[in-house]
Amino acid sequence: MKYQKLNRFSDSEFKRLVGVPRPVFSEMVEVLKEAESLKKKSGRPHTLAIEDQLLLTLNYLRNYSTQLELAANYHIAESNVNRTIKKVEDALMKSRRFTLPKRSITTADEQFNWVIIDATECSIERPKKNQSKFYSGKKKKHTLKAQVIYHPKSKQIIGVDISSGSQHDIKLARKTVKKFKHCEYVMTDLGYYGLEQDGFKLLMPIKKKKNLPLFDVEKKYNKMIGKIRVVIEHINSQLKTFRILSERYRNRRKRFGLRINLIAALVNRMNLQ
Repeated sequence: MKYQKLNRFSDSEFKRLVGVPRPVFSEMVEVLKEAESLKKKSGRPHTLAIEDQLLLTLNYLRNYSTQLELAANYHIAESNVNRTIKKVEDALMKSRRFTLPKRSITTADEQFNWVIIDATECSIERPKKNQSKFYSGKKKKHTLKAQVIYHPKSKQIIGVDISSGSQHDIKLARKTVKKFKHCEYVMTDLGYYGLEQDGFKLLMPIKKKKNLPLFDVEKKYNKMIGKIRVVIEHINSQLKTFRILSERYRNRRKRFGLRINLIAALVNRMNLQ
């Protein structure tokens, strides 16, 4: 897939093929061209144009093809594919135009002074060392856990935090409590019940007690909470349209945080379009 061949497609078809809208793609190309112009060392020019380098990277994140397949499709060496992906990812993150909000979004209106928190898990290959650290009892496999903090007022993801799969959701939340300590209310599922001890007012479903049915008022409350909270499930679904997060992660874990933050920033841009 070369950029020149995509001109004949409409904007909706372009997004379906590439994964991001045409205006966002154009802005990413501008960032890469600016980074290329600031390079001090000169050398042999890249075989692919900047647009095609970006397409290769988005293809990798979206479809998670092997780098050997991409090398065959773009007629370059496999090592060159790896260097190109890293170069594009690093340039986008260093520009600060495709990162999450640097400061937590606050508002004086108490009605919107709240966030929604949820955690999702991404499977990884079995580690050679410390296997129990990454084994998730919930998923019954080795995973990395990603905690997503979503601000409904601004319709943006304001934080993504990573931990090993064996760590409980609330332990990860307590480690990253600074990112949402300004919010008076936090909407969560029942796994975050202990956050009340940290001074937060939780908006969460009412748990049914043993042998005691819920009252109609409690059922209506749970239904209302579910309708509001479902937005975080949609956000997790949008993140996992990039198959690098939904399929088993084959790469080294040290770049996982960078990639999920980049994808979260792209999701923010698409939601604000």
